[in-house]
Amino acid sequence: AMLRSLGSLLCLWALPLPVPPAGNGVAARGLDIASYRERVRAMFYHAYEHYLESAFPYDELRPLTCDGQDTWGSFSLTLIDALDTLLILGNVSEFQRVVSILQEGVDFDIDVNASVFETNIRVVGGLLSAHLLSKKAGVEVEVGWPCSGPLLRMAEEAARKLLPAFQTPTGMPYGTVNLLHGVNPGETPVTCTAGIGTFIVEFATLSHLTGDPVFEDVARKALKALWKHRSDIGLVGNHIDVITAKWVAQDAGIGAGVDSYFEYLVKGAILLQDEELMSMFLEYNKAIKNYTKFDDWYLWVQMYKGTVSMPVFQSLEAYWPGLQSLIGDVDNAMRTFLNYYTVWKQFGGLPEFYNIPQGYTVDKREGYPLRPELIESAMYLYRATRDPTLLELGRDAVESIEKISKVDCGFATIKDLRDHRLDNRMESFFLAETVKYLYLLFDPDNFIHNDGSAFDVVITPYGECVLDAGGYVFNTEAHPIDPAALHCCRKRKEEQWEVQDLMREFYSLKKKKKFTLKRAADHREGESAKDSEGASSEQGGERRHWKKSPYSLLTCPSQSFNSKLAVLGQVFLDGT
Repeated sequence: AMLRSLGSLLCLWALPLPVPPAGNGVAARGLDIASYRERVRAMFYHAYEHYLESAFPYDELRPLTCDGQDTWGSFSLTLIDALDTLLILGNVSEFQRVVSILQEGVDFDIDVNASVFETNIRVVGGLLSAHLLSKKAGVEVEVGWPCSGPLLRMAEEAARKLLPAFQTPTGMPYGTVNLLHGVNPGETPVTCTAGIGTFIVEFATLSHLTGDPVFEDVARKALKALWKHRSDIGLVGNHIDVITAKWVAQDAGIGAGVDSYFEYLVKGAILLQDEELMSMFLEYNKAIKNYTKFDDWYLWVQMYKGTVSMPVFQSLEAYWPGLQSLIGDVDNAMRTFLNYYTVWKQFGGLPEFYNIPQGYTVDKREGYPLRPELIESAMYLYRATRDPTLLELGRDAVESIEKISKVDCGFATIKDLRDHRLDNRMESFFLAETVKYLYLLFDPDNFIHNDGSAFDVVITPYGECVLDAGGYVFNTEAHPIDPAALHCCRKRKEEQWEVQDLMREFYSLKKKKKFTLKRAADHREGESAKDSEGASSEQGGERRHWKKSPYSLLTCPSQSFNSKLAVLGQVFLDGT
């Protein structure tokens, strides 16, 4: 009975949430959505252009000194992280230009110690998303796409550099790997929980597209290892020894060090229609409610006893209402969101730590590095409720960021929300996540919000494939993955077209080249061709519309769980 119930839930999550009418609430509050959308667009270009002018090819912009620095591995990270945001803003010409630059110059055969977690969510996730959006952006895709392509090969190469980290007795990965030599001798075996459980979205996508199961296999093994070592009361700590499986830090909560583990159980379940992952999350959710939730706040507790260890709210926890909305728990999500919003109103941003009983910041944790999590939750909840309060958060975010952190060369991290001192850093997630979620909050007609009424049909080595029907699953760096793409390349790898094997051989032998960036005279050219609808007819693709499904938005046809692919309410039988 439980499995049948979970199957029904998973089918429901493949459908669009019922969208309430906007009503007069927005107009009554006088919030001009179009105006704020254009202000967000201007924020993006102010930051992006100064990264190109002052920081490229370094990972990140230093906005106070107008120069750059490498932070996570020397990948020109901001360029990769911003790529799919360009398309969401409608700038197809710059998307195409950056794709060419990345193909020519990014090299993963470098003697650099890289974060396994950050490289996965930012580099592998960014490249996979850009690969799956390439055709929509008018890129001339190769034969066999989306089962092949240069960005997919780059994502696979980057992911293979991470695989040595998973070679541990527990299957839980080290936190750091050298891209040239593997895990360094003497590398610490202590890794945070999120650094172990945040791979299934990217790695399962890679396995489904390439036909190589190794990526999904290691991601699942790591997830299950954490599940196996949860406490008797159903909680996990935030740091564990990946060799001995002993918990080093035993504080349990939903924030830093743990957050995206829970996020990926839900998103992995949705992406893969996986009952086991969702059942794991629902069990965790019970324990979280029982031991950490107090008056719609979530505290930190001792993982074995459930006693409160830290009565603080961390800004990273603000993703939780958005995650609650994905499982349909909208009422609880809104109550928690409103608690977090009161903190934003108090400071004009979310401090990294906030002492709940005292109602103030925690010493040395007063900063706001322009994080996206509260805005992310607002976007999800606005899609579900159309509550104008959520747009007001977006408005406040735009006003605060522009007033406090905007400088001549971009947007600077806020070092202290009490006096608005700034720090000389603009993290790549500002363009990958914060600006993207703000824009999508104010752009209800964006292709990302497709309700399934339009889609593309492309020809793959295995027949017709439905893409761009909506239902995108965002990784934890806000890189959207089209879940339908995972069903385009189902056959075993050895059964793929011979041309793909030849192409792989060619690209593996191709000598890596260093590159320089010459800015295009006008990288905004083509921006007006928003969402690139006309590009979808290339390479055997066809834009189609379907009639409304005869099924209610809140019900699923009674079919065997494994016999269908549900994309936003339309059910495709295997083999179609």
